[in-house]
Amino acid sequence: MGMPLAAFPKCFLDALCVQRTMTVEEWIDLALQFDVDGLEFYWGFLPQESPKEWERLRKKVESQGRSIPMMCYSSDFTKPSPADRKQEIEQQKKAIRATSQLGGKYCRVLSGQRRPNVPRDHGLRWVQECILELLPFAEANNVVLIIENHYKDGYWQHPEFAQKMDDFLELIAGIPDSKWFGVNYDPSNAIIAGDDPIELLEAVKSRVRTMHASDRYFEGGNLDDLRRIDAQPQTGYATILKHGVIGEGLNNYGRIFSILKGAGFNGWVSIEDGPDPATGVRDIAESARFLRSKMKEFGLP
Repeated sequence: MGMPLAAFPKCFLDALCVQRTMTVEEWIDLALQFDVDGLEFYWGFLPQESPKEWERLRKKVESQGRSIPMMCYSSDFTKPSPADRKQEIEQQKKAIRATSQLGGKYCRVLSGQRRPNVPRDHGLRWVQECILELLPFAEANNVVLIIENHYKDGYWQHPEFAQKMDDFLELIAGIPDSKWFGVNYDPSNAIIAGDDPIELLEAVKSRVRTMHASDRYFEGGNLDDLRRIDAQPQTGYATILKHGVIGEGLNNYGRIFSILKGAGFNGWVSIEDGPDPATGVRDIAESARFLRSKMKEFGLP
């Protein structure tokens, strides 16, 4: 297999995690409509203390000829209290263990929230210390920690600490090269941060292990406007920036796949698409078709 494709239920997260109007089993069956090889899971919809449930869900997905390669987890390592950070490390370990038991290889790690009272140098050091402490545990569970250039977990108060490219690059520069650590590249999040997604990819391409494929488009504004206005504090999004079907927005997927191929990337690409639950199934299916065609174009079937 070249570049395997997964799907992530972004548009159904509230239904899965908050209202609980959709079960994980329903999402797994719904995803049969998509041309994908696997399903990325989100920690918030998983029964968190139930290895038997993990095994049941794994068997269900595998019975459909698919796998669960990635776990989307949101660690928060910028808490000022050392005891709170230690608790975050222990929670991340639970997610790593679940990833392994689900048959997954990659578990996301984030920097944490950009708390107004946390100095930049303190935050960078805390996050690096937490990740370094987790790496032996990740290795013991045969799971790679993947840090995403993220904007904000939907259930957080503040945006991502390392949202901006300079902060993100300095953060990962402090983590030595390791088989058990890499980058989950998301081109749309670079746009949200006001950065150039291609420039970011060129800077991290040797460390990219997985990718979130998504797209954005402007409605009533442009990139200069985005840099001038403040993002909404509760979502990290500016109102002029909309989520769209992959291939129909601002990201240049031809350039992205060209760079990834040149870097020898052959990891998982996960579709993070479909902002509207009413059209989510159609949007994800359309995004999968676009990505498959691009992969074929670049010899990455």
